[in-house]
Amino acid sequence: MAHVELSLSGAFVPQARTPSEAEFVTSVERWTMTVTTADEPCLVIGADGLILALSASCSEMLGLGKPSEAIGLRLNTALHLIDFTAGGGRLEEQETDNIPPLLALRSERLARGLMRVVPGEGETPLTVDAISTPLMAGDRVGGTLTFLSPVRY
Repeated sequence: MAHVELSLSGAFVPQARTPSEAEFVTSVERWTMTVTTADEPCLVIGADGLILALSASCSEMLGLGKPSEAIGLRLNTALHLIDFTAGGGRLEEQETDNIPPLLALRSERLARGLMRVVPGEGETPLTVDAISTPLMAGDRVGGTLTFLSPVRY
């Protein structure tokens, strides 16, 4: 068995400090910065339902083009959401409000569910499992963070 000794040259005295800028960054802003560089398909929407950030893999999977082009779009209108019927009809606006990212925003709770998306014109519909959590901005919900995973049959 090895023996390890640590030597301290002086006593540890915490330094007084002023709050750094990082301490004033909201959860929404912090996750927005993280999501833009993530490898996993994920996105952040603001309290107004607009896309604030998305990973390249998310943008590609959902057919949103370059991530920078999707920023500022309203999520429920940017996606081509369809229902789960054999015909795959387009979802009505009141139904799109119940997709996990928007449901988590409205309910202020974790939301999970399946979404069916047509990534591009003439492409095969894709079923996506979405897990969304509200993000706080101070004492109120300022957006949601959603992780997506394609469902393979």
